[in-house]
Amino acid sequence: MNLSATLATASPTPLGMEAAPPSAAAAGVSVRNVSQRYATRDGSDTVALSDVSLEVRKGEFIALVGASGCGKSTLLRIVCGLLRPTAGDVMLNGAAVREPRDDTAMVFQAPTLLPWATILDNVLFPLRMRGTLKPESAAYARALLKLVGLEGFEGKFPRELSGGMQQRAGICRGLIQDPDVLLMDEPFGALDALTREDMGMELLRIWSEQPKTVLFVTHSISEAVLLADRVVVMSPRPGRIAEILDIVLPRPRSLDQLGEPAAQAAIRRIREIIYADRKGHVQFVE
Repeated sequence: MNLSATLATASPTPLGMEAAPPSAAAAGVSVRNVSQRYATRDGSDTVALSDVSLEVRKGEFIALVGASGCGKSTLLRIVCGLLRPTAGDVMLNGAAVREPRDDTAMVFQAPTLLPWATILDNVLFPLRMRGTLKPESAAYARALLKLVGLEGFEGKFPRELSGGMQQRAGICRGLIQDPDVLLMDEPFGALDALTREDMGMELLRIWSEQPKTVLFVTHSISEAVLLADRVVVMSPRPGRIAEILDIVLPRPRSLDQLGEPAAQAAIRRIREIIYADRKGHVQFVE
């Protein structure tokens, strides 16, 4: 699928124009000494994140990987402003993130669709909430739904779609906002393998033509290496940054690049870190 051909006439931003360098068009994120604790029923504390610091450059694509329960989703919720950290700060454009922002969108791990609204209305819902709905917004939403294989389902309700189809609609709802910062929590996990690959490549096309700062959580090491500028490997709970890898594959990326020595080396290194975590031999990034 070709995003430019699909959306060029419907997008509120001209996708056919030459894209500005990522650093000139999006917002960066600064995570400073963030920790998060949760109280349990027995009165003890569970530490989800411990002293996490991360500087994300403007327009950068960051992937976060690690074992289940290591705090990846918690970190995204903090960056989004949905959760206040126990300690530390998150800064966006020099301002502290205290609540959800209009220039930040999140695609959740599970569909969060309104059951009483059609799929088209669900995709358009963030624009209505922000008061930014335009006459061309519906056409753009329809083009996004066509991109993810939901053409013809615009008038359906979530209960009439499978779980995977609902998640595709959730991805569209994040993209319709054209955010500066896009937070994606395992967004392709419910998709079949071929559609997941297609969506990954189309996400990269969107990112190159409409530069955004992206934080992308995934359990797929190869997906992280293929998509990201850098891969942040997190330790098991309490979540800390074990290592940050620069991915040196040239852009634009293609699936064939996963067979290149640089990609295979990165995949091996990430696995080594995760296995070292399990054995307790990991050294953390300070």
